[in-house]
Amino acid sequence: MNTTTIQDNALALYQSLLQQWNKRQASGMAGLFASNGILIGFDGSQLNGQKEIYIVLDEIFSNFPTAAYISIVKEIRVLSESSVLLTAVAGMVAEGHSDISPEVNAVQSMTAMLEDGKWRVALLQSTPATFHGRPEMAEQLSADLRHVLQSSATQN
Repeated sequence: MNTTTIQDNALALYQSLLQQWNKRQASGMAGLFASNGILIGFDGSQLNGQKEIYIVLDEIFSNFPTAAYISIVKEIRVLSESSVLLTAVAGMVAEGHSDISPEVNAVQSMTAMLEDGKWRVALLQSTPATFHGRPEMAEQLSADLRHVLQSSATQN
């Protein structure tokens, strides 16, 4: 498998992951993880394995109006023919709103691996993008995410 194909697969997996979140589909999102995959949430909570990821996401999606993700992929680094690291920044648009909520901007890291011939998420981690002492970086990230949000709105 060549590097471009691996990168394309990783990008498609990440985009599918965000689409499943945005559709509030716990089973679809959990199904994208490796059997022993890990999800580390924005608040630091850790979910281990598809079953736990499904149970917790189903509870969240059933009880809370989760915000939708908008993202910018920063890098896709091929680690081997069967593993890849993707880094991105993400913002969230709350239901009924048309702008991101800068206080929940995040840096996301996804490692993916081949499992039974399919690309699966081994780890997804969201880290708050607070940039302590560097407000200009937080403002630039919000501006970049707003640009993507506005571009996607004009395409729909």
